[in-house]
Amino acid sequence: MIGKQPLHRLVIIALAALALPASALPAAAADAIVVASKIDTEGALLGNLAAEIIEANGLPVRRRIQLGPTNIVRAALLAGQIDIYPEYTGNGALFFHRETDPVWKRAAAGYAEVKQRDADANRLVWLAPAPANNTWVIAIRADLAGLPPGKCLGDLAGYLVHGGRFKLAASAEFVESPAALPAFEATYGFQLRADQLLTLSGGNTAATLRAAAEGTSGVNAAMAYGTDGELAALGLNALCDDKAAQVVYAPAPVVRQAVLQQYPQIAAALAPVFASLDLTTLQELNARIAVAGEDAAAVARDYLKSKHLLP
Repeated sequence: MIGKQPLHRLVIIALAALALPASALPAAAADAIVVASKIDTEGALLGNLAAEIIEANGLPVRRRIQLGPTNIVRAALLAGQIDIYPEYTGNGALFFHRETDPVWKRAAAGYAEVKQRDADANRLVWLAPAPANNTWVIAIRADLAGLPPGKCLGDLAGYLVHGGRFKLAASAEFVESPAALPAFEATYGFQLRADQLLTLSGGNTAATLRAAAEGTSGVNAAMAYGTDGELAALGLNALCDDKAAQVVYAPAPVVRQAVLQQYPQIAAALAPVFASLDLTTLQELNARIAVAGEDAAAVARDYLKSKHLLP
């Protein structure tokens, strides 16, 4: 996540090579549903899941998986050059310039808000979201003494008050941006000292998670995103944000209204797929791609077959 504003990695990635104007993309084929996705690992997974299940329902599909960062994919959808892609509810704050609205910190309310706004303004339909949240989290080692797995950030605050050993690996942006670590600290009433931080260059959570897993420089915690595959692979546990310090980023398919009117079965086909994608499931599937190196399309097909959603 490069940033919610600009932290969330699924918003705008500064890759000049991908910064194609929407007009440079080919128009959607009249006889095929163009399924696209963002460029990151989870985008590839979700895009392939959507493409596979739509195709399995007898509908023609053309894939534009890993088309680009959010700005490119969103522009292509608005221009009618793609028909459907997986987006995140919390990005509605950016799309509609309502970054300070607390509605985005409540899963159901944030989904309802972006669904209504995109329908009214853009004739886009947000289908049922997954019960997962790909937002900032603080993850700890499972063996962190005095703070067993399954705890929340309030437990961390108590642990710190009692002198618990804690050192967080994070990017400078995470440490300094008001939306990230300072939001956690203000919400839960703790303050990390300089010696409790290992600040790494860049915003790659793979590096921070690796530092925590390996205990680099005494690190036993890391900035992460809720559905990071490395969490499951490295045995790290995300502390729950039960006081809603962070915006909720629930993945959901977004489709052009005209396409859904032509193929109304898309909604029913995708509903059980996204309903099955809880936090642990997404972590495990992302790990197969990002850590084990499996092909995203193959992982998507295998998962759908395991859930008896594909023949």
